[in-house]
Amino acid sequence: MRNTDIVIIGAGPIGIELAVALKDAGLDYLHLEAGQIGATMQWWAPGTKYFSSPERIEIAGVPLIVEDEEKANREHYLNYLRTVVGTFNLDIETYTRVMRIDKDTDGFTLHTARSFHGVGGKEELSFDPSTLDDLEPIRARRIVLAIGDMHLPRMLGIPGEDLPHVSHYLGDVHQYANQPVTIVGGKNSAVEAAIRLFRAGAQVTMVHRGEWFDPDRIKYWLYPEIEYLIKKDKIRYIPHANLTAITPTHATLGTGESIESRFVLLLTGYVQKPDLFEQLGVELVGNDRKPKHELKTMQTNVPGVYVAGTGSAGTQSRTKVFIETSHVHVDRILASLQGRVSDATAEDYTLEES
Repeated sequence: MRNTDIVIIGAGPIGIELAVALKDAGLDYLHLEAGQIGATMQWWAPGTKYFSSPERIEIAGVPLIVEDEEKANREHYLNYLRTVVGTFNLDIETYTRVMRIDKDTDGFTLHTARSFHGVGGKEELSFDPSTLDDLEPIRARRIVLAIGDMHLPRMLGIPGEDLPHVSHYLGDVHQYANQPVTIVGGKNSAVEAAIRLFRAGAQVTMVHRGEWFDPDRIKYWLYPEIEYLIKKDKIRYIPHANLTAITPTHATLGTGESIESRFVLLLTGYVQKPDLFEQLGVELVGNDRKPKHELKTMQTNVPGVYVAGTGSAGTQSRTKVFIETSHVHVDRILASLQGRVSDATAEDYTLEES
């Protein structure tokens, strides 16, 4: 059994930024990630852009340089994370999934297994823990859960949702060219998918349970474009509507209308897997099931267990915690681990990241 003082679980941006801080402070830690670094971003569609400007999502003081001073996209940022890891020579044990954590009076025992993907994305829907090989357990005094919050799709629970042409994830837009596609949703992911698929030549129908889009929740460069495309009947828009069933060729609305659909994208959001919180006894509060924690330290109601990044917000019904508001978590956690109290405060951002 290996022993360490601190274990960081999750190697997204804030997990990596925290690892840099712990290494610089000379603290004893191990860093585990179920997939590759930046695993959540791996299942984003190629070319997806961040809402945030590059300087807001930089980590550990390493500049994020994007050609033509544009917004960073998925590919830019994954390359950037690799650069940060290489710059600081971080030792991250990737493809190592934490299966279970046991708590006792002296600390924690983490049971891990060799995995093949991160926690989230299409693979998570069919994840079978019995297929993984156990690794050596790890003993730790303290744990930081930087696990993110987008692990499983928000399911509609309708017939046909599991058909092969139905997905909760936008893939490479080329596959949808010249095909009738129905998109369900009314936030950034649905709007961006509709625009990109239209430009790829797809015949797009959008189904939205609301009247119209909330402009505060759509990337500002996308909102006028979707407004124009719908107004000009280039994208069909059906408000106040829900799907009730999906067949191999059609999507059926609650009104009984049947829409021809070679592909159906259910872009209705994602939820957090709270397994590790529940195993540790972390209290989950509110509708978002947010892990209870002290803001000044990011320590949960379980002594020695910390949360960082978007994982600290549970399943966000309206995104308020994202990369640029989470940098402060690193200062707070480091101070607490060193027996100090940080006075760092987060900047106030009112717009959602993505």
